[in-house]
Amino acid sequence: MQSLSPLLSGQQQERFRVALRQLDARGDRPVLWLGGTAVGYVLLQLVLVVPGLGLGWDETVYVSQVDPRHPAAYLSAPRARGISYLVAPLLAVTGSETALRLYLAALSGLALFLALWVWRHLLPPPVLALAGGLFATLWISLFYGPQVMPNLWVALAALAAVGCFLRAGADAGDRGALVGLGLTLAAVALLRPPDAAWLALPLGVAALVVPGWRRARLLAALVLGPLAGAAPWVADAYADYGGLLARLERASEIQGGLGWNLAFADQLYAQAGRSLCRPCTIGWEQPVTGLWWLLLPLAVGYGLVVALRARGVRRRWRAPVVLATAVGGTLAVPYLLLIDYAAPRFLLPTYALLALPVAFGLVRLVTGGRRGLRPVVAGVLVLALAAHVAVQVGVARGAAARSGAAGEAVAAVAAELNRAGVRTPCVVSGHDAVRVAYRAGCASRQASGHDESITVAGLRGLAERMPVAVLVAGGERAPGYARGWRAVRLPSWASSPSYGAYVSPSAR
Repeated sequence: MQSLSPLLSGQQQERFRVALRQLDARGDRPVLWLGGTAVGYVLLQLVLVVPGLGLGWDETVYVSQVDPRHPAAYLSAPRARGISYLVAPLLAVTGSETALRLYLAALSGLALFLALWVWRHLLPPPVLALAGGLFATLWISLFYGPQVMPNLWVALAALAAVGCFLRAGADAGDRGALVGLGLTLAAVALLRPPDAAWLALPLGVAALVVPGWRRARLLAALVLGPLAGAAPWVADAYADYGGLLARLERASEIQGGLGWNLAFADQLYAQAGRSLCRPCTIGWEQPVTGLWWLLLPLAVGYGLVVALRARGVRRRWRAPVVLATAVGGTLAVPYLLLIDYAAPRFLLPTYALLALPVAFGLVRLVTGGRRGLRPVVAGVLVLALAAHVAVQVGVARGAAARSGAAGEAVAAVAAELNRAGVRTPCVVSGHDAVRVAYRAGCASRQASGHDESITVAGLRGLAERMPVAVLVAGGERAPGYARGWRAVRLPSWASSPSYGAYVSPSAR
């Protein structure tokens, strides 16, 4: 390279260096590395999670928004419509849950590949493949891959957004990266507006602090992308909630209020396979499922130290590792410090980004030591990772089995209601009404609680015109307006003991 210096201008030398880096990347065959990771992710979902997976409560809300065969459930203040838009094309053609699972499993694999592909010139392909594998084999990633839930898609969009930011920051002429940054930030805001704010915050700070990244176009993308994505959510706020501040206040109320709450233990306990731990009054029931969570900060710290100590040509890896760590940590702030419960899926964006410093450190651990010790280190690492994946697979299978059992129970309840005369058009209210109503072909309406969408008088009026069922569980009494209605015994299940319904006289 030095021998060419007298013959080439500075700009030509830089182009030559870029060409060499591109050839080097092709030599590492990033398509094979990253494609293999994505395909493996899809196959694991198809084998472990997709068979028999039931449609969850949150999923039902999102699916019903765009399913032309069913009434839409009430969309509460914290929710956004992004994930509904993602599944709308399929639901316009078929209501098959199997087709829905296959569609999302395939799309999630493609999205993982594309998110990692953005990083192909920022970190070595083996590091990216390992990072993708670490993320893809978490039980949370496997469990939510084929589900109609926004968190996995936020994670992959955030991963791509940070990669686009780094590329746009390194090359002012990389318009594709700049556009990609705006689009991925918009996607995050469309899926979960608060997450977009927490994502844009550290990127904005980095753009202001690092001189080479302090460019108007980069800052504009960080502002305009989230604003564009959040526009539908803001429009709904003014249409349905009386304004943006009113919706934000209602969303905070539904989430239990935002304030100083340490949820570290809650998240640790939930690693046993709980999709929601609220209130999280359980103990550490299965410690082996949470060991990886305790080791994660150490692994991230090691990868970060290795990157900061890099010398020579390897110094180019510092910024990607440091920024991924900073953004991943920032995205965890609201879910570890500001809410008093745990849903493991909330931290998926954090895990997607922190997988990069972890993978970087592990690869350097194997390749950077003495030659004679490398096989030993590699062997120990492979065994440890194999044990980790085995635990994650077991948790994913357990969570999928419980979801499947709940789905079967909901189907049985819906069938019993249909036999009792609660058939389309109809309304279901009360305990777990959203899932049961969707299965029964009814609308779900609540006169109180987080999903309050009708008054008691409104329910009475509906009961005069169509079948209405009020669901009760665990010895609950029927609300006053339904105490004279016909009692129907329903199949009980784990979250709905002593399940029953009170059916209006219009149901025959």
